[in-house]
Amino acid sequence: MKQILLLLFLSTTILVLSSIEAFAQAGLYKPIDIDTVKYSLKDFGKMWTFDEVPVDNFEKQYGFKPSIAWLESVQKSALQFGGGCSAAFVSEDGLIMTNHHCGRRQLTSLQNEGENMLRDGFYAETLEDERLVPNLFVDQLIRIEDATDEIQNEMLKGKNDSEIIALRDSAKAKLIRDSEAESGLVCKVVTLYNGGKYSLYFYKRYSDIRLVMAPDFQIAATGWDWDNFTYPRYELDFMFYRAYDESGKPVKTENHFTWSKKGATEDEVLFVVGRPGSTDRQLSVVQLEYLRDVVYTNRLLMFEELYQVYFELFNKHPERESELLNKVMGYGNGRKSYAGRLYGLSKPVLMAKKISFEKELRTRVNESKELTEKYGNLWDEIESVILELRKSASEYYGYAPLRRSVPVYFKTANSLIEYANEMKKEETERSALYKNENIENTISNIYPDSIDVEFNNLLFRAHVNTVTNILGSEDKLLQNLYGGKTGAEAVEFALNNSVLNSKEKTLEIIELSPDEILNYDDSIIKFMRESQVVYDSLSTERDSLQNRLLLLNQKLGEAIFEVFGDRIPPDATRTLRISDGVIKGYEYNGTIAPGKTTYYGLWDRYISFGKKTYPWGLHPRWQTPPPELDLSIPNGFASTNDIVGGNSGSSVINQKMEVVGLVHDGNLESLAGHFIFDETNNRTVATDSWGLIEALKYVYKTDRLVDELLNSKLK
Repeated sequence: MKQILLLLFLSTTILVLSSIEAFAQAGLYKPIDIDTVKYSLKDFGKMWTFDEVPVDNFEKQYGFKPSIAWLESVQKSALQFGGGCSAAFVSEDGLIMTNHHCGRRQLTSLQNEGENMLRDGFYAETLEDERLVPNLFVDQLIRIEDATDEIQNEMLKGKNDSEIIALRDSAKAKLIRDSEAESGLVCKVVTLYNGGKYSLYFYKRYSDIRLVMAPDFQIAATGWDWDNFTYPRYELDFMFYRAYDESGKPVKTENHFTWSKKGATEDEVLFVVGRPGSTDRQLSVVQLEYLRDVVYTNRLLMFEELYQVYFELFNKHPERESELLNKVMGYGNGRKSYAGRLYGLSKPVLMAKKISFEKELRTRVNESKELTEKYGNLWDEIESVILELRKSASEYYGYAPLRRSVPVYFKTANSLIEYANEMKKEETERSALYKNENIENTISNIYPDSIDVEFNNLLFRAHVNTVTNILGSEDKLLQNLYGGKTGAEAVEFALNNSVLNSKEKTLEIIELSPDEILNYDDSIIKFMRESQVVYDSLSTERDSLQNRLLLLNQKLGEAIFEVFGDRIPPDATRTLRISDGVIKGYEYNGTIAPGKTTYYGLWDRYISFGKKTYPWGLHPRWQTPPPELDLSIPNGFASTNDIVGGNSGSSVINQKMEVVGLVHDGNLESLAGHFIFDETNNRTVATDSWGLIEALKYVYKTDRLVDELLNSKLK
């Protein structure tokens, strides 16, 4: 009864909040009529590619017009860090700055016996002490070339969706292959405007990267998952590395940012330089609705359940902190990211702006006979595809093979099914693991020697709760597996009807014939086999629909580009961008966030929450403020620059190419920036250069590093 009342309360609350937001979303004190909401080109943000920087607009708005030389130096000072984050050179001797959360997963593998680098941090007193990070690289963007005609002309030869995509991919691969052979650089084809434009990017790769300094986890992530995507913020999320050349010496680089000792003022223009991950600001309204109702809802369900698994274990087993901490933070980040996007898409004002833009675009298309012939039916075709995708969405997402944190029982079932299917083939047709010379080793790895029962049962619980929410408890396959139950009761029911919690009994199954294995009366094996059949069938159909949607979105990007040109920046594509803005506070929760935060706030949070380790705790070195540290110095700020995931580690620079800040996040309101940029309250959150250098001086006492940052070179 309590659950029913809770659900009714939540449903009522959401309806009330939605009705309030429908009328009052411009701010707490400025109610507006949704029917009057109109789009603005500013909704598409200001993540500019380096070959299309609106320098005249910068001059008009800020009184500063970057030169070609300035832009080239900024471009080459910035770096792509590994496969996911941003970074930059900050001295002529290859010193690299990025975020702690971009590199913290590597720390446990770098530490020596007796060290705990995640907890305590690391500092190399000398060059010889800097530690090589295996498999880490950074890429420096050297130049950009247009490749639109070459790729689009090749695509015109295709007779159907599959051919067109194959020709596109073939053209891209050839272009990359030929360009790399000619230039000796790493090349990538970048898709802009969903295919309305293609660019070829040339990168210089540095593969000898060594760790110079990492702070303790607590200062780099104070507030943990609670403060993630929030502001005001007090963490110092930074890390320093160094690039070395082929001879094992620090790289000498002409292009690098210098250091600002006192940071930025709140009225000067600032630039964020980094590689934002991806945005979907140019999608149709019907596709945004599909993302809201289906895709992001289902992903949030999964992240929430997996977060609870690791958070429960983390609290129960403090001795496993170093093992579980990154999982808690990773799934917490994903959970809040999708929750924020869903919250943004649920806002009537956001959707009203999207509807307004789409109406204007369609009107402009219909005013031109040429554009009408090319794009007139585009939106109806997109809607038709989305309707088909909706029909099979529940089964597709409910039966999708687990790819994240898979319970050992599911892995074992999959291994048995794969083994049976392979053994039905002639020996010469089997994959390598199932050849006669490897089969014994493959069988020995089907079931682990030991199982963490608590952990795997929690993962099992996450699966039942996720898929039951997607498919409903009455789904036939779920009924067979879970008996209509949820949570721990469902896990118990499934395991009671399976032998896969016993290695001995599992190995007995392997002795059966392939058909006997595939038809074995086991709840988990049966679910995995039957759900896979449904999923594979749906995947074939949906792959065709997704190919069609991809090409329709390319046409949509072309239409937008033809109508509005480069006045609209392309969606983020995990490639280098420059974004302009200023430090600025904003209204939130009925109050005002300051443009800058100070060190006073760090200790206020620590003391106010009882000095507990989680989530606003401090490492012992931070628990008592050093007497030399002025607590009124800013340690963070919020600015109107446009960023998104992937910008982590981006430098914030001023006109002099001085680092004034280090981006580590956006605020909660910025999560809706995946679809629309609203300068009213969308903020970049960064560590202040002044506060950071003071911490290096007086808390970490990293004299060698401080000297290099302030002088832009090694002594």
